[in-house]
Amino acid sequence: MTDMITRPANQSIQPAQLPVGQPPRIDAGSLRAEILRHLEYSLGKDESHASFYDWRMALSLSLRDLVVDPWFASTRRTYETKAKRVYYLSMEFLIGRLIEDVAVNLRLDDIAEEAMRSLGQDYRAVVANEPDAALGNGGLGRLAACFLDSLSTLGIPAYGYGIRYEHGLFEQHFEDGEQIETAEGWLAQRHAWEFERPEVSYPIGFGGHVSVSKGKTAWHPEETVLASAYDTPIVGWGANWANTLRLWAAKPTRLFDLESFNQGNYLAASEPEALARTISRVLYPDDTTETGKELRLKQEYFFTSASIQDLLRRFMSEGHDLRDLPDHVAIQLNDTHPAIAGPELVRLLTDEHDIPIDEAIPLARNCLAYTNHTLLPEALERWDERLFARILPRHHRIIEQIQDAYLSETGSHTRIIDDSSVKMGELAFVMAHQVNGVSALHTELVKETVFSDLHQAYPGRIINQTNGITPRRWLYGCNPPLRTLITATIGDDWPDNLERLDELANHVDDAAFQDAFRSAKAQNKQRLAAWLKQRDRISIDPSAMFDVQIKRIHEYKRQLMNLLETVALWNDIRANPDGDWTPRVKIFGGKAAPGYLVAKEIIHLINDVAKRINNDDQTRAYLQIVYPENYNVTMAEMLIPAADLSEQISTAGKEASGTGNMKFALNGALTVGTLDGANVEIRDHVGAENFYLFGLTAAEATAKQEEPDFARRAIEASPRLRRVLDQIATGEFCCEDPNRYAALVRRLYEHDYFLVTCDFDDYFATQRLIGRDFKDVTGWTRKSIFNSARVGWFSSDRTISGYARDIWDARPVL
Repeated sequence: MTDMITRPANQSIQPAQLPVGQPPRIDAGSLRAEILRHLEYSLGKDESHASFYDWRMALSLSLRDLVVDPWFASTRRTYETKAKRVYYLSMEFLIGRLIEDVAVNLRLDDIAEEAMRSLGQDYRAVVANEPDAALGNGGLGRLAACFLDSLSTLGIPAYGYGIRYEHGLFEQHFEDGEQIETAEGWLAQRHAWEFERPEVSYPIGFGGHVSVSKGKTAWHPEETVLASAYDTPIVGWGANWANTLRLWAAKPTRLFDLESFNQGNYLAASEPEALARTISRVLYPDDTTETGKELRLKQEYFFTSASIQDLLRRFMSEGHDLRDLPDHVAIQLNDTHPAIAGPELVRLLTDEHDIPIDEAIPLARNCLAYTNHTLLPEALERWDERLFARILPRHHRIIEQIQDAYLSETGSHTRIIDDSSVKMGELAFVMAHQVNGVSALHTELVKETVFSDLHQAYPGRIINQTNGITPRRWLYGCNPPLRTLITATIGDDWPDNLERLDELANHVDDAAFQDAFRSAKAQNKQRLAAWLKQRDRISIDPSAMFDVQIKRIHEYKRQLMNLLETVALWNDIRANPDGDWTPRVKIFGGKAAPGYLVAKEIIHLINDVAKRINNDDQTRAYLQIVYPENYNVTMAEMLIPAADLSEQISTAGKEASGTGNMKFALNGALTVGTLDGANVEIRDHVGAENFYLFGLTAAEATAKQEEPDFARRAIEASPRLRRVLDQIATGEFCCEDPNRYAALVRRLYEHDYFLVTCDFDDYFATQRLIGRDFKDVTGWTRKSIFNSARVGWFSSDRTISGYARDIWDARPVL
């Protein structure tokens, strides 16, 4: 079967094929021998000539070998039991580096470190040499990666489906403070963890026309590319089970035009390959142009169609009746990007398997579920109808039929095709048997706002599944000092039973435990300071408060408000340099979409302000701003354990959930935040006294936006804010271009949709309270311990168990 592989002839004997639930065992000496074998036979090097890259690859391949047996055993068990499979479709899988992640889940991290040390290699340096897989951007992709980890840990048969981006989103650099985008080069070297599957490829069509002959509809695409599979095994905690991340690369149906080449037309000879590869080159290509929009639509259909064809092929190979598809297949759409899955599954059922469309639509719906991740109407994808019909003419007609059936069934007035647009949120909703929000607040707001009409048409379809994070990466792997303390305190079985952390609360007033907890945080802060010094030549004081906001840059996430508060604090320190100030390092991290000009302007402003404040001798001892470029998973693993304060300050009612808030709290950071997304539930779990709340509620924010001139009146009522805006508007932070930010400031006066001006004063006052509380070392430590102890509920294992029970009707096969 295509889900299995054959071992190379030169591979040494591994442990016998293991039944599910019995992970491979190996000691440091045996792993050392495997590393040396791969060094010689897989990389063609001996010890004396091996480069750092060679050592990293040899270690990676040795660890990958140990994943293969549980991977095979899991695949066999799934086929033997005919278990229901979950298929998770996502444009992003932000898996980060995998050496340490795999070693941790194999329970071999200490053994791997010992084996490398015996070879004269620094294990930590080898791990740091691995490039991040450039397969995502932010929370959406990291959530998908956490879910794959939990699916494997729980033993639920599953595939993740996405795109194998050659260059990812982009690599971020700063030039004179401005964001510059260059291509990610993560595949410039071999990716050790994947298995290419040349035998698994599917044709993906675009354009053309549709014909009907003798009652049978056929699509005749004008353009066809091939989707070729690359598999990465995803092993769960303890290596008891492993699932598959299958990524698709676009390839031409005709690799090379030899005739054009021989005629001297060399560019034309390579054109088919170049055009095909364009589809899987870059995540989220700039869609401010028509060609960019067309490419994005092609990308979404490309990976969705390949995934649906693949799961149908697997289903048919087991001899099932297609009308039993929902009993064996659960398809989860991670946001609207794969919403075309509904029409594509209907197309394949009707056009390829002769199932009448009035049967195919409910059959497809009973397989599909949709996760909504946004309350911003503009973020719910919609395509120009002419573009959509030109690229996917057959699907356009199927959507019309889906719409007719749904309108007839419900009497609703909400249309999928409306105002010359194809609305993918509405399509995903109508074609899903369940729609879930990702926090309790978000789910209720989905019912009341973006999908209120559809909620009335399908009461009970919207349910909640609050997001979660994998503790294996976001505590056990990234925070060794805290991991060691927790294990010494409550035992070693917490990584797959995270609510055991609640037992830490019993030690909150134990002076020795408090000292050890503070020591763990101090070690992480010292590690971050050393990393910044080595990488960016920036010196920061580990004893200062590390105040961290790391997210994609967006107006609703309000990095701008954070910066305005920073300037206001700087003003106050300058006015009273002998005051009792709490030293603070403001740390930002995140990328702005290439076409999002306001977000890029905010980045430029952060860097301009940082340049001025960091060079102010009068305030440097109390305030610094750090913005390391090219934020990614690896940087997050450095920043989160070191954070004292977590900035979760989005406009209430705009953030669906957030998962960074969970990661920070798990690692002992206190949150300053609004009642938005999962902040509400985090505050409920850790206790209101251990969470710094400020700002308008979602209902108050909505009401405020209806008031005339609310922003101008808020600014006029706040002398502190007005002064900061005047400084920015008149060029105090960019003397060479005094008008650089005049339009940004004017935007706040005239169109502050995200209520930065209205929440500013409360935010500033709350930050001053935080500064005072930080000086109370014992009190702060207690709050920090309660945060770590009380967020075990936010494990992605709990989230996936909820999806399996309430949406997929899928069960563990362990």
